Amino acid sequence: MTEVPAASQAANDVLSPLFVQSVEKAMKVLAAFDGSKRQLSLSEIAALTDLDNSAAQRFTFTLSALGYLVKDASTRKYELSVRLLDFTYHYLASSELAHRAAPVLQKLARDTEEVCNLTVPDGTDIVFVQRIVSRNVLVPNVIVGSRLPAYCTAPGLAMLSTWSPEEVDDVLAKSDLVKHTPRTVTDPRRIKARLARIRAAGYANTQDELFADDISTAAPVLDARGRAIGALNIAVSRARWNAERDADRYADLLRAAATAVSAPQLPHGRAALQRAVTR
Repeated sequence: MTEVPAASQAANDVLSPLFVQSVEKAMKVLAAFDGSKRQLSLSEIAALTDLDNSAAQRFTFTLSALGYLVKDASTRKYELSVRLLDFTYHYLASSELAHRAAPVLQKLARDTEEVCNLTVPDGTDIVFVQRIVSRNVLVPNVIVGSRLPAYCTAPGLAMLSTWSPEEVDDVLAKSDLVKHTPRTVTDPRRIKARLARIRAAGYANTQDELFADDISTAAPVLDARGRAIGALNIAVSRARWNAERDADRYADLLRAAATAVSAPQLPHGRAALQRAVTR
């Protein structure tokens, strides 16, 4: 049975009579605060959400009353409330993947003294769910909740390598395939050929493709069907990277760690997790 890509399913859901448009509009108001500005005026919110001023006023008033927006009395501008972090807490507290990955990620960070991450897929992006930052961090502005494109990041490519051709085509078709650096691969045919090599190797490695001097190695975390639901990765600055010393070592560490976190219902899962944490 062919799976319907998540993006296509989402498009169908919007057309359902069960879809509540007022909820969508409220979420658009929250999404307008994308980090580019700390505060937004009512007119800016209306412009960013395609709402008229009256509707924007109603939604901002309601979200403020519920505690999710804060209004500055002097500037009359709005900003996100700390209460939104409750959702992050509830997500992480209820995520089995995050619970299983945490001790493995901590062990990776201790063994390598490099930045180690757990990411999950969302649409055309990867989202950082857990991040252990070392003193050698190259890109400090990437934090939990940050999004990066899947097509040119090691975690994204590692996950895509386990997905069906239809899902990969859907992600690439909806991605903005831009060259972030001269080394970014943007040709879909080359990306898919690359995914075949990653699938055979069991890990992905990218160098200078999204950020200059950033080298990332990642392995997919799989569900019981062998489809990636996340990825573990180690990010290293080029100044600290030694291919002869690090390439195979990091690949081996990540494949073992990802195996330990993958498919907990499989018989080897618990034993692999214990080995990954204690060895």
